Amino acid sequence: MPPLTLDTPLQFLKGVGPRKAEGLAEKNLSTVEDLLFHLPFRYEDRSRFAGIASLRPGDRATVRGRVLSSRLFRTRKRGFTILEAVVDDGTGGLGLVWYNQPYLRETIAAGREVILHGVAGRSRYRGRALQMENPQYEVVASDGTEAIHTGRVVPIHQRVGEVSTRLMRVLLHRILAELPASLPDPLPDELTRARGLIPRGEALRQVHFPPEDADLEACQARRTPAHRRLIYEEFLLLQLALGMRRRAVSRERRPPCEATPPMRERLQEVLPYRLTGAQRRVLKEIVQDMTAPHPMNRLLQGDVGSGKTIVALMAMLLAVENGRQAVLMAPTEILAEQHHRGVAALLARSRYRVQLLTGAMTAAERRPLLRALEQGYAHIVIGTHALIQQSVSFQNLGLAVIDEQHRFGVAQRLALRGKGPSGASPDVLVMTATPIPRSLALTVYGDLDLSVIDELPPGRRPIATHLRPETSRARIYEFIRREAAAGRQAYIVLPLVEESEKSDLRAAVELAADLSGKVFRDLRVGLVHGRMKPPERDDVMRRFAAGEIDVLVATTVIEVGIDVPNATVMVVEHAGRFGLSQLHQLRGRVGRGPHPSHCILVHDDDPTEEASRRLEVMRDHADGFAIAEKDLEIRGPGEFLGTRQSGLPEIRIGNIIRDAAVLDEARADAAALLSEAAAGPGHRPLLEHMKRQWGDRIGLMDVG
Repeated sequence: MPPLTLDTPLQFLKGVGPRKAEGLAEKNLSTVEDLLFHLPFRYEDRSRFAGIASLRPGDRATVRGRVLSSRLFRTRKRGFTILEAVVDDGTGGLGLVWYNQPYLRETIAAGREVILHGVAGRSRYRGRALQMENPQYEVVASDGTEAIHTGRVVPIHQRVGEVSTRLMRVLLHRILAELPASLPDPLPDELTRARGLIPRGEALRQVHFPPEDADLEACQARRTPAHRRLIYEEFLLLQLALGMRRRAVSRERRPPCEATPPMRERLQEVLPYRLTGAQRRVLKEIVQDMTAPHPMNRLLQGDVGSGKTIVALMAMLLAVENGRQAVLMAPTEILAEQHHRGVAALLARSRYRVQLLTGAMTAAERRPLLRALEQGYAHIVIGTHALIQQSVSFQNLGLAVIDEQHRFGVAQRLALRGKGPSGASPDVLVMTATPIPRSLALTVYGDLDLSVIDELPPGRRPIATHLRPETSRARIYEFIRREAAAGRQAYIVLPLVEESEKSDLRAAVELAADLSGKVFRDLRVGLVHGRMKPPERDDVMRRFAAGEIDVLVATTVIEVGIDVPNATVMVVEHAGRFGLSQLHQLRGRVGRGPHPSHCILVHDDDPTEEASRRLEVMRDHADGFAIAEKDLEIRGPGEFLGTRQSGLPEIRIGNIIRDAAVLDEARADAAALLSEAAAGPGHRPLLEHMKRQWGDRIGLMDVG
């Protein structure tokens, strides 16, 4: 058997094998190094031994004693195996019971000294005697071998597939025992000294198996020197990767766009209204990028309704004025079609030619469009993922705009980049209406320049937000009826499509039938949900936008994209089950016309503390960026980003709020290291390690 290294595949570890390795790989744990960075999510102090005589029912305790007796038997009715034992520590005896674990008969044998951790309770079979059911156990080794499950501060790891928390501890302890005492360290010595960091190998050993004098609170809060070292390493590698991406883009060369006075005049003629100050500022930043000698790589953030699309359109027209083509990629066909309708209407009397490309189009519909793109006849094409298919090519793609960036992964962004002429990267502008706090944007979008539209266009009315219990539903329906009588429309949004055994949520299908058949018999009720076929769903959306439906019952498929200025009421059922960013997006579907608008958040009669916090944030804040900051505080960055879905880098160890000071250190050090690396190869090993860790995840193809 070859010696264990950080690169050893997990399937070759004793106790793992191919099947368990497959489950680990699904969680991106493939090598020994991957497993070492699967940190405990909490710790338990099992180092203090309680006297058995002092135990009371309900006490969680660690005890140490000698096994007096042990027997294994099978129940008559169900055929369960039960291992019963009695342990004595000199102060008293304690019963022990394990169910369906017959292999413990040899381990928990009479005469052996054991350490046990569990909850004391009354025996169901032996009168009022105290016992522990299925306690954590460890046999005290006569050779002084270190205990790993009891008698210490014990790490609790997430179970992964068939690898239990206990087996995870065994594997990690074995790995750390077999690896060399001094592990390869990607950080330069001068950096670890300057930041007062402990060596990597020592940090990994302490974070998995804290020393005897470990501070439990510091372990739980991830504030030990071991945690700080690993958090710093993760942040530094990420910031290096993002910095390398930014530098790689800045080194690319392509003919810059021009923005001559005649071009600017032609763009002004297309504008339907005067831009806000924030829109003008952001457009200036974009134009500066497009007239630079290297490709633009910019993130445009703006709250719901802030006017990002018109700014993006001005950028696309500037590309066309320079003899180039532009694309706008949206996450759904509904949103792509809405963008196409709006842009086509604005450009109807101009010389600019706009096309729509979606996956729903037939081959016969696509052929002439693909020819128009390849021959340069189509100036602007708006579409979905269909735009990045291999069959789609452009004569001269100059600008790629990606709407709702969080719905796409990095791979899609790179695929659009590859559509440029002769492999040259086009300018890339990614947009999101999901406000991302600046601290988070700098962390996960650090390869992009950041622009923010922080001003709403004039005429956008504030939306009144109300919290209402389910018992108020009759009053809510009466309010909708009054709005409909005044010629307005309403949304009613639910999180599910159909009833589930695991949920008490009202199904959208049943609610729509109930409303149309009983509550709103004189109104026109429509229904859209994610399981409808796209043409059917799009037809309902179109009829609602045209005013042919008064009340639209929907799931969150309407979260992004649909624009109905006449809709004035947004009712969100079971609002406590939605995230803040979702609620903010939903609220933004109303308030788009001249009429006062309302968002009614219907909550359970007894909402959880976290749900109450979210709903109060929605009631008290209208600014999407303030809401995003609160959302980040409540949920943390991992869940806030939904990284596995979005394709964004996954921060496994650090927390950008809790560890903000470490993040700032890492960002500054990464900038300095990249500056030094530009002058010489001294930090090549660190950059190579960064590439292995982050390269594929953020599309960094070479270290350069």
